[in-house]
Parts: sequence; structure tokens; C-alpha cells
Amino acid sequence: MNARDTAAGTIRPCDPGDLPAILPIINAAAEAYRGVIPADRWHEPYMPAAELASEIADGVIFSGYVREGGLVGVMGVQRRRSVDLIRHAYVLPAWQGHGIGAALLRHLAASSERPILLGTWRAADWAVRFYERHGFSRVADGDVARLLRAYWNIPEAQVAASVVLASPPLIGDAVTRLIAEGAAA
Repeated sequence: MNARDTAAGTIRPCDPGDLPAILPIINAAAEAYRGVIPADRWHEPYMPAAELASEIADGVIFSGYVREGGLVGVMGVQRRRSVDLIRHAYVLPAWQGHGIGAALLRHLAASSERPILLGTWRAADWAVRFYERHGFSRVADGDVARLLRAYWNIPEAQVAASVVLASPPLIGDAVTRLIAEGAAA
């Protein structure tokens, strides 16, 4: 994923030097979850530095949206078996509503030749709507927990409070195949 100019900014791969800028973006944008997600899943900061380092060590590769000389949005992708997972999609609150999240999502989707899955909080209806507007479809409730357990490493409380969206939509036996592939690894 090379740097790519957009109408108002540039999308580029993040590198280790970006870590001090990534954390404030994630934690500022995650304030939208305060009082919305289960109380036992909220903590200060929402993502500590050690958790970000662990996510990167586990294969999350971030792209950043640069505007006015600094990162204003980030979104990660993580290859897991036969899918790509969109991970940690955040835009600074002052820059939300300017197409930055959409540009990052298009950029990552264009770089993938595999099904893309993403998980988000069920109660974050604004996030679900955002992904649906950009071509993602909700996975049936009966399949969500099995997909989350197969491809993510998250606590059961988070599994119970999450949804999964996919692009392209998972139809027919696609969900069953992905669950089997994820469970086999």
C-alpha cells in the first residue's frame, strides 16, 4: 500500500514513528463509545500503548490519512487465514464527516482481493450505518459469535455486544466455510 493522494489529503502506510500520533486519534475518537458500549468494556484510555503495540505485533497494519501535515485518521487491516479484517478505524472528532473514514475504507478495500470482515459494537449504530453505506452487509446474528471467535481474539463480553459486517456480503454457505477455516487454524 503506497501513499495515495485524495482530494484533500494523502493516505499512506503508517510506520513506527507514527505510533505517538495513532494513540491520540484512537482514544479521542473512541470517546463516542463512552456510555454506549458495556461499562465493563470501557476503560481509560480506551486503547493503552501496550495494547496498540500488541495489535501491531499480531499483524495489524495501519494506514493513515494525512491532512495539514499530520495524521487525522487511521484504519488497520489484519490478514487472518482467508479474510482481511478491518481493525481500529478512527478519525479525529474535528475531522469526522469530511470523508476521511470513507477514503481509508475504500483504500483498504481496494488493496484486498479477499473477503473483508469487520466487527464493531452493536450499540454503535452510527458505525454500523457507516459501514453499510460503504457496501458492507451485516452478518446474520446467529453467525456473529462463531465468526468473532474464529477470527478475533476478544473477550466473551465483547463477542456478546458486537456485530460483524462483510464485504462482499456472505451468502449461501460462505459463512459456514469461513467459520470452518477460522476454527481449523
